[in-house]
Amino acid sequence: MKKIDPNIQLATFAGGCFWCMVNPFDELPGIVSVTSGYTGGHKEDPTYEEVGAETTGHAEAVQIAFDPAVFPYGRLLEIFWMQIDPTDASGQFQDRGASYRTAIFFHDEDQRRAAEASKRALQASGRFKGTIATEIIPAGPFYPAEDVHQHYYKSNPFDYQRYLEGSGRADFAQRSWHSKEDERRLRRQLTETQYAVTQLGETEPAYDNAYWDHFRPGVYVDAVNGDPLFSSADKFDSGTGWPSFAKPLEEGLIRRTAELGSGRPRTAIRSRLSGSRLGYLRYDGPEPVKLHYVVNSASLRFVPLDQMELEGYGRYVAALLAADETAPEPGQASATESEPKPGTNPASVPTPK
Repeated sequence: MKKIDPNIQLATFAGGCFWCMVNPFDELPGIVSVTSGYTGGHKEDPTYEEVGAETTGHAEAVQIAFDPAVFPYGRLLEIFWMQIDPTDASGQFQDRGASYRTAIFFHDEDQRRAAEASKRALQASGRFKGTIATEIIPAGPFYPAEDVHQHYYKSNPFDYQRYLEGSGRADFAQRSWHSKEDERRLRRQLTETQYAVTQLGETEPAYDNAYWDHFRPGVYVDAVNGDPLFSSADKFDSGTGWPSFAKPLEEGLIRRTAELGSGRPRTAIRSRLSGSRLGYLRYDGPEPVKLHYVVNSASLRFVPLDQMELEGYGRYVAALLAADETAPEPGQASATESEPKPGTNPASVPTPK
C-alpha cells in the first residue's frame, strides 16, 4: 500500500483470519483504510489458496493507513491485542497453521519500541496465563488479498458473524477482556450511578442528571475511556430532561444496536471502544436529518473549551469556536411538539426511547 499523504502512516498486524481483523479498526477516527492481505513470506503476489496451503510463508494480515495525530499507534496496538489469543503460536482459534499466526510488523523504530512495550505490559498484566507468543518483526512487502476478502464483514455479514462466533474468537475475547477483575476495576473507577448506566444499561431520572440543561461550550467524552463523543455545538434543548444531541462528534466512535428487551424495538447507542451504554437514538430531532441522540449524563464527562487543548482534545477547538459564534442562546432551540417541555414533572416523562 502506498502512502499518499506524508502525515499518514501504516500499521500491519497478523491476527489469524483476516476476515475478523478489519471490522475492529475500520471507520474509526483517523483510519484512512484497512486492507486485507498477505505478508511475512517469500512468494510474490500469492493467492488465498496458496497462502492457505502453507507453501508461501505468508500470514493473513491487515494493513491500516492511519493518521497518528488523530488515532495514535498505541491505540491500534490496544485494539489488536483484544482481537487475538496472543499465547497461541500455532494459529488462531479453529484456524491452524503458520498462515494464521499472530505478528506485529513494525514500519519504523517508534513502532517497534511501542509494540515491544505493549507486549511486555500485556505479559506483566497477568491477563493471560501463558507466554505471549506474538512476533514483532520488520514489515516487508504486503500483497492485498483478492476483492472477495476485502471488508468481508460488510459484503457477507451473516457468514462473517457466524464465523466470528463459531470459531470461538468472540467468546475468547469476551472472557479475556471482561473478567471479574475488569469488573472490579470499573467499579473502582466509576460512581455507582455511572456503573449502573454504562455497564448495566440503567437510565437516569429525567431532569435529575448533570447535563440535561448544561450548555457551556466544550466536548462530552466517554466517562470510561475518554473518547470524544459529542460536542456542545450539536446539543439542543429537546425538552426530554436528558442531554440531547443532533449528531456524534465522531461517527466512528458510536455503535448503534437493535434492542428488543423493552417489549418494543428501539436503537440503543454505545461507545464503540469502551462498550459503555450511552442511551438511545430517536428520530424526532432537528431538521433536516431529525436524529436525536438521547444520552445519559452519567455516561459522559464534560471537558470545557478552555481545558480541551490541555486534555488532548485540541483538534476540536477551532470547529467549536466557529460553531459557538453562530449558535442560538441556550434554550432557544425548539423541542418537538410531542415532547414535554422543560420543567415538566419528571415522573411523567418516559424513559429514552
